[in-house]
Amino acid sequence: MKPEVQAVAQELTERLADAGKIIEGGFAGFSMMVIPSEAPPIQVREMRMAFFAGAQHLFSSIMAVMDTDREPTPRDLHRMSMIHEELEFFRKDFELNHLPTDGSA
Repeated sequence: MKPEVQAVAQELTERLADAGKIIEGGFAGFSMMVIPSEAPPIQVREMRMAFFAGAQHLFSSIMAVMDTDREPTPRDLHRMSMIHEELEFFRKDFELNHLPTDGSA
């Protein structure tokens, strides 16, 4: 990758991380590269769900196996917190729309 493209990608990634939208931004890039423009909305929704589910799995796995012998920086903690919030929003939305509920209405 050219240095100027790499610099723009790094800046964009940092801005997305600071805004709590790094996974959504990643999905937007992924979508432009692999989802056909004529794809039906259901395909886009299902691919977004799979993308976020993969991110959720990876993030929770990282959190479970992290060593506790190093101190992260405040910026590291903020970014990890923003990723967590973004994925928690996705998880709750997924559960609400895709998992059975207890009881009957």
